[in-house]
Amino acid sequence: MATNPTEKPSSDRLRVGECLVVLSSREVHQPRTRRSQRLTPKSVGVLLALARRPGQVVTRDELFAEVWPDTMPTNDVLTQAVTQLRKAFAASEAGEGAPYIETIAKTGYRLLATVVWEPSADVADVEAPEGVAAAATDPAPAGAREATRHKRRRMRRYGLLAIGIALLLSTLVMAWLLWERDVPSQVDATVAEGNRVVGSPARPYRLITATEDLEVNPSLSPDGALVVFAREKDNRSSLWIQSVGNATATPLLATPAGASDRFPVWSPNGRNVAFARFLPHGDCEVLVVSATGTGLRRATRCDGTDMLSFDWAPDGASLLFGSMTGRYASRGIRSLDLASGRWSSLQYEIGADDFDYAPRYSADGRKIGFVRNPQVGDMWVMDADGSNAQRLTDEAAEIRGWSWLGSDEMVFGRRIDSEARLYRLDVATRALRDMGIDNAQSPAASRGGGNLAFMRSQPQFGLYRIPLGADVGPAQRLFASSARDGQPMVSPDGAQLAFTSDRSGAFALWWARLNDPASLQMIEGVRPEARQPMDWSADGRRLLVTGRDADGAPGIYEVAPEEGHWVKLAVPVREPLQAVYGPTADTLLVVERGDDERMVLTLFDRSQQPWKRLASLEGVSQVRFDSAGQRVLFTRLASGGLWQAAPSLSPDSVKAVHAELPSRWRYRAWAVAAGGAVEYLDISRDCSSRLTAIAGDGSSQCLDASRFSASNGFSLAPDGKAVFIALAAADNADIGMMRIPQRAPRRVLGLAKWLSP
Repeated sequence: MATNPTEKPSSDRLRVGECLVVLSSREVHQPRTRRSQRLTPKSVGVLLALARRPGQVVTRDELFAEVWPDTMPTNDVLTQAVTQLRKAFAASEAGEGAPYIETIAKTGYRLLATVVWEPSADVADVEAPEGVAAAATDPAPAGAREATRHKRRRMRRYGLLAIGIALLLSTLVMAWLLWERDVPSQVDATVAEGNRVVGSPARPYRLITATEDLEVNPSLSPDGALVVFAREKDNRSSLWIQSVGNATATPLLATPAGASDRFPVWSPNGRNVAFARFLPHGDCEVLVVSATGTGLRRATRCDGTDMLSFDWAPDGASLLFGSMTGRYASRGIRSLDLASGRWSSLQYEIGADDFDYAPRYSADGRKIGFVRNPQVGDMWVMDADGSNAQRLTDEAAEIRGWSWLGSDEMVFGRRIDSEARLYRLDVATRALRDMGIDNAQSPAASRGGGNLAFMRSQPQFGLYRIPLGADVGPAQRLFASSARDGQPMVSPDGAQLAFTSDRSGAFALWWARLNDPASLQMIEGVRPEARQPMDWSADGRRLLVTGRDADGAPGIYEVAPEEGHWVKLAVPVREPLQAVYGPTADTLLVVERGDDERMVLTLFDRSQQPWKRLASLEGVSQVRFDSAGQRVLFTRLASGGLWQAAPSLSPDSVKAVHAELPSRWRYRAWAVAAGGAVEYLDISRDCSSRLTAIAGDGSSQCLDASRFSASNGFSLAPDGKAVFIALAAADNADIGMMRIPQRAPRRVLGLAKWLSP
């Protein structure tokens, strides 16, 4: 490059987009906030190199030559410097909707923001020295000069006093930090004196079941001594009970042939268990049985279609139900008195599209917690009378079960990338803490025993191509690995496959040509969202991918997979959840969650800046565009079923395609073939993975009788003769047990620790 890297800039102030960079202090000041970010010297060097050539590509070799002239650095140091710059400009990027620094794959970087050198701040006048010279030029009387000197001495004393107070406070803070330092972790405890291996780190839990069957839906007795759970085998489920020790599980009661028992819940006094029994032909009933397996009685009928949830009231006299579907549908939370069979609805605010799931009373009975819209939902809490309902999380996450920990703390499972993890949630502060337990969901805490049970599942999913119809043949394994592969999306020409996987150790986006396994490559820099499938452009050159940035903020990325290039799109919405290509090259269909928590499908024209909203439909949870039929297909958040609309999203064009399928919980398990046929992936009593045409001839085919499929996305070959699917190559689910870790007390500057005695 023609610039001299050691040359001092002509100004100390550099305006990059909306941010002000002060080079002398290496600080980045962001607009509309008092926060500033401090850069490392190397990050400043990279910024200056990019700022000298704004809008132009600066190669990695040029950056290494300018910023690291006398060393041989690795690519990591440059990546870290660019990452720090992006974080420093992050607040302004969210406002503008466009990145400041663009990555040019396998080449270098380009600064996209405008660059302006501003004049340095005016230098303060130098104070003249006291003495004869000052007196000769100072027309003020001697008394005034003496008053000025007295004032200066007083200011010096105040300054020294302030410095002393600051030193004292810093000493106290350092002492507090030393007092608050963490105890050695379990990993540290495996090494003695830093040079001798003691053993492998101990898990904070143990597994109390270890069979080849799937053990799910654990529930702990109030004293934490017994656990009842559902054991699934051959697509049927029965209830089992055992102590939390190493005792052998025994059946709680006999399950009739053709039925399945699920969702057991202990009563507050530990004498009874309520559960759901799913019968043939979609019937369902909620039953109560004693802990000894006797005295079976029916509490109510239900509908076995989707998402049934219930729990005991603190007095044990009634059951609290979440929203229900089917013939016994109810939009909100209601209570069933077991003695009279009388229903009473809880009066509280609920939106037209909201589905409130898994309501549970707190330990003191004063609050009710629940999950609102668990497919893309959050944790909520309200008073037991329905007042003061408030959202505790703002993640639009896939919640996988939850439980109270006392009266002011919750534990819940949430899907992250390709796994589910457990998190603790402080109800008062809304602070989240990862419990460090991976592959865990469906937590259940005992009311008084201090124990926590949960389901631990470590499935391994592989990609398969399975022929359909007359071409039925053996399933073909694609790009085999020992990891979790999912969301296989075949290109419109049938030659390429994009999918997500953690085969590299981190969850990422992958691409390959189907006839060339050696072409398999990971798309660096994109962290895909496991809940939403990708969407191919009509020419098969680009992908729309829902992903998250380094701070966890959702966004839409357009990827050219063969070249490994990508760009984050400037979608003008707060929380985009899915995007697909629209009826024309310049239009996109975007599912978003707005400020009022409503799910909205919007048709955007992205040829204009900012993007122009053309039309919207509310209450949409998933969308596909059928190019053959020129129609928009979508599912609704408030109900099961499939709907269609014209490409313009005109309200009068909306009509039902299927009344029940897809179900509310499996709202992503459907795909559109090139000819317009719609296939749905479900589970039947004799088939773990069944494909059914819900917009076509209604034909059905069992893809695999014993292996379950992933429900977060699959695709159909362009000619409709094959399906690309993720099947469980290995699957297991066991019940884990642990003591509930003691929560650290809320402290104010650590005083609680000093005052606790």
